[in-house]
Amino acid sequence: MLEGPDDLLAARFAGRLTFGTAGLRAAIGAGPLRMNRLVVRQAAAGLGAYLLDLDPRAKSRGVVIGFDARHKSDVFALDTARVMAAMGIRALLLPGPLPTPVLAWALTELDGAAGVMVTASHNPPADNGYKVYLGDGPQIVPPHDAGISARIEQVDPAAVDLAPESDPLIERLDETILDRYVAFTATVRRRPATPGVTVAYTPMHGVGGALVRRAFEAAGLPAPVVVEAQFAPDPRFPTVDFPNPEEPGAMDLVIALAADRGAAVALANDPDADRLGAAIPQPDGSWRRIGGDELGWLLAEHILRHPLPADGDPDDRLVITTLVSSSLLEAMAADHGVHFAETFTGFKWIGRMVVDHPEWHFVFGYEQALGYLVAPRPLDKDGITAAVLMAEIAAVAAEEGTTLQARLDEISARYGRHVIADRSVKMEPARAAERVRELLADPPEELGGAKVIDVTPFPEADLLRLTLDGGIRVQVRPSGTEPKVKLYGEAVGTDPAPYLSALADLLG
Repeated sequence: MLEGPDDLLAARFAGRLTFGTAGLRAAIGAGPLRMNRLVVRQAAAGLGAYLLDLDPRAKSRGVVIGFDARHKSDVFALDTARVMAAMGIRALLLPGPLPTPVLAWALTELDGAAGVMVTASHNPPADNGYKVYLGDGPQIVPPHDAGISARIEQVDPAAVDLAPESDPLIERLDETILDRYVAFTATVRRRPATPGVTVAYTPMHGVGGALVRRAFEAAGLPAPVVVEAQFAPDPRFPTVDFPNPEEPGAMDLVIALAADRGAAVALANDPDADRLGAAIPQPDGSWRRIGGDELGWLLAEHILRHPLPADGDPDDRLVITTLVSSSLLEAMAADHGVHFAETFTGFKWIGRMVVDHPEWHFVFGYEQALGYLVAPRPLDKDGITAAVLMAEIAAVAAEEGTTLQARLDEISARYGRHVIADRSVKMEPARAAERVRELLADPPEELGGAKVIDVTPFPEADLLRLTLDGGIRVQVRPSGTEPKVKLYGEAVGTDPAPYLSALADLLG
């Protein structure tokens, strides 16, 4: 049914964008429920006020600001810089459209009081967004999200002061910061003497392409063969329906290129290059896009099997994953004698765990939604360093006379064949949260004919974990960014999908 004028007005003006732990994200357009210059200026002024209260050195440390190639990203970034400068806070602008991991890395490299990244990540072309990091590295978590939001509410968006673009507090960083980041990416290699293999790659019309090429060169790897039609940044994303490597069909062009060029692996970044997707060849010559957990297993197995001196002693090492990711990383950690931690959904919690445990040497963290961190920095997911390490993993497999699929088969033989399934149920956000709360209050006693033997609620994450007979694990939570309830299943040696279907039916 078509929306009427009143519906369209309400969608833009009946409230304002909520500033949460994901910052802001919405379609570009007029109104307080859309991304536009007034909304961005209001958010920047609220953030600046919060920083001035939080950090006595905020003015001198400054705010590091990055932006991608989406529509108006550069404008929103410059507006943020002008607002900060008008408040007496240094604003350090990265030199051009760049990946989110560069901003997250530069924040701690430059000792900023906060970081802002203007990006909508893998959202549709019409969207843009505003991610915020505090100076210790990770994206904001409670109570900072609520504190910043409260400050934003106090700001009249039509009365925000703007410094001139030539204000001396606005510093436009040069390519030196990129050179330092690229040099850092080479350090993630663990078998640097191993010669590289052919890797097919796409940045999916985003901003990762040029830096991935530079990172491969710095790491001593052959330049990847690239999908030319998707290499240049293009905010329209013309060759993909949804610019997310998780989506069916999104990696079709890079998989076709990989098959044509005899590549060992096909890799894809999302538009802001903080996520990494992969596809691998099969024994029958076909190709398969591997799941986020499978990619996490390959990275973890390589990192734990090839320690670096900087990793410290085994009993000091730490690996981290999230509640909805596979339990296999815990088994790997126990096998290698390293610390394991499980945290809430969202990579900000992985970064927070690293900050909260300085006594341990963090070596790897991942979430199943294609987010990977293969080095102690930045304290956010980094699809560029993950691509470098994944290219090395393929090269080591070739050097040892095996394949990536065989590596996964070896992991299954050692730890059991972990079968992963997920699905979602479309539901309005308020209803989604309500249904999950109802399940938390009154969980089922059986699901799909299997007895529920353990119920573990995680109310802080609005997540419920059910363990069924046979060790089958199913989990449910409302999405934090989309109108849906997300369901996750895992079992060893059997398919958990029927139990997710039963849970979906229960949700209604």
